[in-house]
Amino acid sequence: MDHTKQSIFDQAIRTADMLVKMLGSECEVAIHDFSNLEKSLIHLAGTITERKIGAPITDLVLQELKKPAEEIRDIANYKTVSANGYVLKSSTVFLRDDDSKVIGAMCINLNVSHYITLNNQLKQMVQFEHEETDKETFHSSVQEMIANLVSQVLKGFNQAPSMLETDEKIESVRLLEQKGTFLIKGSTEYVAGVLGVSKYTVYNYLQKIRADATLNPHS
Repeated sequence: MDHTKQSIFDQAIRTADMLVKMLGSECEVAIHDFSNLEKSLIHLAGTITERKIGAPITDLVLQELKKPAEEIRDIANYKTVSANGYVLKSSTVFLRDDDSKVIGAMCINLNVSHYITLNNQLKQMVQFEHEETDKETFHSSVQEMIANLVSQVLKGFNQAPSMLETDEKIESVRLLEQKGTFLIKGSTEYVAGVLGVSKYTVYNYLQKIRADATLNPHS
């Protein structure tokens, strides 16, 4: 091996050792010399794949080497599975000489098996049975709560509340009834003011709505 190539591999080896020191035992960095593909592994920092010096090149890299030199590209963040069952996040950087000829590779493997398990546990922890339908808002006052409930319903009509037709006002009261708005003291007066009707009109709407619900409980 000439001096230039040796310098390239020496630098790659130092980088491999430093990466493993920095990232810890879940990291492995392999240095390959393509002058002998059957025994291309010349340095291994870390022990995740349990290979030995003199191991052959991987099939993925071999496939890349079939391309013309100018089309060979570094490969980042691909998934592999080691012989001992570890799920690895891998990247390959191809080493080139002064003539841009590919002479070797630095392959970085991170064992992410534990992170996958942790990720699944975290997903279970933050999973909700009712993601969209059961929303809860925290208010600082009763007035704010009533105003928020009324706003949620009326924004669906896309016009000023006082301009709603009678059937639309009845529908808005029905939706507010479903939300439990009228269980709150003072809500009837607030809704009446927003809709531009008297509180007695709202009472009449509620009476009709509740009567219809009794007659048609599944409607």
